[in-house]
Amino acid sequence: MSLSSKAMTPLLRYEDLCISFGEGRRKKFAVSHLDLEIGVGERVALVGESGSGKTLTALAPLRLEPEGAAVTGRILWSGKEDSPKAQSFAPVDLLALPIKDIREIRGREIAMVFQEPMTALNPLFTVGNQIVEAVQVYQPLISKADCMSAAIELLKKTGIPQADKRFHSYPHQLSGGQRQRAMIAMALACKPRLLIADEPTTALDVSLRLQILDLLKELQEEAKDDGGMGILLITHDLNLVKHFAQRVAVLNQGSLAECGTTQQIFKHPENPYTEALVNSEPVRQLAPVMPLAPVLLTTESLSVSYPSGESTSWFKKAPSHQVLRKVSFALKQGQTIGVIGESGSGKTTLGMAVLGLLGDSAAQVTGEVDVLGADWQKLKPIERRAMRSSLQVIFQDPFGSLSPRMTVMQIVSEGLDVHFPKLTTVERETRVTDILREVGIDRSALTRFPHEFSGGQRQRIAIARALILKPQILVLDEPTSALDVSIQKQVLALLSELQKKYNLAYLMISHDLAVIRAMSHEVMVLKEGRVVEFGDTETLIKHPRQTYTKELFTAAELT
Repeated sequence: MSLSSKAMTPLLRYEDLCISFGEGRRKKFAVSHLDLEIGVGERVALVGESGSGKTLTALAPLRLEPEGAAVTGRILWSGKEDSPKAQSFAPVDLLALPIKDIREIRGREIAMVFQEPMTALNPLFTVGNQIVEAVQVYQPLISKADCMSAAIELLKKTGIPQADKRFHSYPHQLSGGQRQRAMIAMALACKPRLLIADEPTTALDVSLRLQILDLLKELQEEAKDDGGMGILLITHDLNLVKHFAQRVAVLNQGSLAECGTTQQIFKHPENPYTEALVNSEPVRQLAPVMPLAPVLLTTESLSVSYPSGESTSWFKKAPSHQVLRKVSFALKQGQTIGVIGESGSGKTTLGMAVLGLLGDSAAQVTGEVDVLGADWQKLKPIERRAMRSSLQVIFQDPFGSLSPRMTVMQIVSEGLDVHFPKLTTVERETRVTDILREVGIDRSALTRFPHEFSGGQRQRIAIARALILKPQILVLDEPTSALDVSIQKQVLALLSELQKKYNLAYLMISHDLAVIRAMSHEVMVLKEGRVVEFGDTETLIKHPRQTYTKELFTAAELT
């Protein structure tokens, strides 16, 4: 039975919270008069569309709001403990505390898992050292050896294979999902009273999403002896909310539209906005592939490996690490092939190999990649560059793939400058404005920078940048991972319409099996770099042959 915050000790309480930008007539409220509680031992989910104020609400208690944001109201914190068995003390207003006191609360009492692990983790330090550092700062009496053991144990608990080896890995050496799990381990290292999780499972496959949430529940249960831990989960994955949260708060354009138990919100929503959000499932609107459609992209026995940094003896190096193993497929005009598998199964590596973006790395690529009739591996750099307009990509991390120093106009028009240099200024601006409108971004965004947008809005800008060149082949690496369900539905409908209109071919990589089901004609299932199953989407979902595939679909509740 879901618990009401009124039945338990309040841990964090927002009172009339307002977050605004600008002054006078230009003043805009990102969060407006929000009242919300998170109780001790409670799990509350905060949901809403991109730009609704979810992340700003999460950042406010830690005073991490963006520069220029004006925050008013009160955020009352009751989590400080005088002893391990103490329940709470007189609430303090976090907005009234000096920053030096807030720094004492960050991590130790309130920890946060950020949405984009690649920008949150330090690229110069191993993930293990970053976890150890977090523990040492807040628990200086613990020896370094004990800290290392605790860090490895946390990495194991979060599902990272070979945790003792991954302890010594740098962030760029981990998959997106593994980086996210390392960041969760870092946040939990100091046993905080409140964990704020901003899209903590965005980069994880469906089975690991449930594992991570079950882990959070387990750690929350263990924390009862130390006074209890509350969790504020921010996500657009409503299936996870059903599985995890006790209460749900729905934000609409910065205002609280509805708040209630999980069962009430999903079965009997009172607000029309909540009802629309709950019913926003991806819709399959695929046009059939033409029988004689030409093949635009093929791979034959495509393999990717990385040299091992370890040695088996003084004279022998350890075997190379195989990431991709003899993958073969053919992608036709107007067709979408979906690629699924657990984190680290080789999905993103497959996309990068197809794009020819592994050439400058230590990767050893063998096999054939044929793009529009040309051997991609044998093309000269100048020839490959000329073909780039026909083969575009949407990356998984929109913040990392957009230059923070460029405006939206410069970002989206960058490809036009390379491939269509003779366009006039007016023609360039018209094309950029038109494509932004198609992905739901207003013309007023042209002069703004990426940090001024929500995660979902940044992803739409990245989609616009890829689509403006009207490519024949588009590699979609988690294209909707940062989008809420309603905007996700719109973007997928847009991609379907563009595919029908221009006969585009999509190679879609995703952890979201609902998206794969809605968008793909065929599905390729990867496990440890190998294709374990490949076939028609509906047939594969209804009658999977491999146990691994069945487990993926069961976890996503698609069977």
